Amino acid sequence: MLEMCFLGTGGTLPIPDRALSSLYVRENGRGLLIDCGEGTQVGIRKLGWGFRNLDGLLLTHFHGDHCTGLAGLMLSLEKAGRDETFHIWGPKGLKRVVEGLCVIVPPLSYPVLLHELPPAGEEMEIIGLKIRAFPVDHGGMPCFGFRLMLERSAAFDPEKAKALGVPVQEWKRLQDGETLRVGGRKIRPEDVTGEKRKGITAVFSTDTRPCETLSRYTREADLLILEGMYGSEEKLPQALKNHHMLFREAAEIAREADPAMLMLTHFSTSVEDPEEFIPAAREVFERTVAARDGQIVTLRYPRGEEKAWIGLC
Repeated sequence: MLEMCFLGTGGTLPIPDRALSSLYVRENGRGLLIDCGEGTQVGIRKLGWGFRNLDGLLLTHFHGDHCTGLAGLMLSLEKAGRDETFHIWGPKGLKRVVEGLCVIVPPLSYPVLLHELPPAGEEMEIIGLKIRAFPVDHGGMPCFGFRLMLERSAAFDPEKAKALGVPVQEWKRLQDGETLRVGGRKIRPEDVTGEKRKGITAVFSTDTRPCETLSRYTREADLLILEGMYGSEEKLPQALKNHHMLFREAAEIAREADPAMLMLTHFSTSVEDPEEFIPAAREVFERTVAARDGQIVTLRYPRGEEKAWIGLC
């Protein structure tokens, strides 16, 4: 199971009921943030998932609405009694940006380790997720989207275990990943499993025009979280100028990728009520919703070749 909470769904500037961009991702009790806009630490406190279990932060890029909450986050981690290393990933120039934002932060009780992403992105493993960072088109500003994959082990096959003579009382050890010796033979967990089962894939990408990398890395995803910076078609010149997307353009990407759901976020202050523009987006891709601050998304493993089950609250 994979859980996510939208701590902030705003772009550029916060408004009273909309904090700036941040997503809390949780898997098996461990947490990860994607972006840290103003208001992030307040959103975490309202959510109640805690600070101590956060292992790191992914920064899409260095515009203020995605990273100005960093100093406050560092202080909240300190006050929570953290002593484990906190990891931060981001584009080239990460050290300069983090040091600048945190100049007001006193010496911390925990180490902070910075990971600068190469321009083409890279794959890493965090909180049990395989995460692929990929470059997107935000004009001259280096910016990344992230493809998050929760893999799933193959199912235990009792018939294979019986055929190999494994006693029933030893099956649990194989299911837990142990290798056994049965009748002088070595039996590995993979010897008693079927084909690999489909896991869960989610993609998060804001601050971009439609581009080839975005199309490529959204394929076969269960959930797409894309920006809906502007709702009205009249805003297209502004979207082109500032390298953002309309609701419709995000829906067109989803139509090609065919996820179980498209969730729009990162709304301009000109979008007073995102729901106003959802019907038009649904004409392009029916399974489109507008995210709201504090909304929790739960993804459960799919059955067979189906998409993952997605619940909203």
